Amino acid sequence: MNDQSDLNCVAFIFARGGSKGVPRKNIRNLGGIPLIVHSIRVAEQCAWIKRIVVSTDDVEIANVARQFGAEVPFMRPAELAGDRSSEYEAWQHAITTFESTCGENVDIFVSLPPTSPLRSVVDVDNCIGELLNTDADMVVTVKEAVRSPYFNMLHNDDGGYAHLVNLAPDGTRYIRRQDVPAVFDMTTVAYVSRRDFILASDSVFSGKVRSVLIPDQRAVDIDTELDFKFAEFLCAEKVNK
Repeated sequence: MNDQSDLNCVAFIFARGGSKGVPRKNIRNLGGIPLIVHSIRVAEQCAWIKRIVVSTDDVEIANVARQFGAEVPFMRPAELAGDRSSEYEAWQHAITTFESTCGENVDIFVSLPPTSPLRSVVDVDNCIGELLNTDADMVVTVKEAVRSPYFNMLHNDDGGYAHLVNLAPDGTRYIRRQDVPAVFDMTTVAYVSRRDFILASDSVFSGKVRSVLIPDQRAVDIDTELDFKFAEFLCAEKVNK
């Protein structure tokens, strides 16, 4: 990686107070510490990251974040913290408010959602490296998909009949699995982008996007109680090894 150590790489952790799938999940204990702290600790170990900022609308989450070493220089407004609020707009708000509040610019934006507590420092470093060493505007993380939209993912038409989600480019159905394009599931392990791209666009896929493959065991995305229980199991397995 080229020496770009003068770049201001800021990690943002977005943690709403109003989670419905797993109530209060961002400060619920996982492996002995609040969920959000897993993101903070990985960010602390990443050499590229210079500041760790939590964006939240919730005073309790803010206090926990500060207790474990993150900054909360501003609170997220309620209109950006609802169930239907745009995460991307929360990103834009965090960048502009951080810059106006803290008096320094963000060069590289890193989002480390609390919902992926099993990520590693290597995962984050790989994403930052992918951004800095390519012309990408955004780097996302993916894992290998269990199901393929070319073979076993269906949608129903207006008449209730099932069809494959995707066909071959010529409109026919793929016959051999070897011919099917590789597909991936996006994860919430990390999003890394250039500051100017986020402020000038309206979605992750508005520009050039590259991806970094994450092993399944580190790509858990906690959205339900079952997800949380699975993460607890993996944390226990990790401790016992």
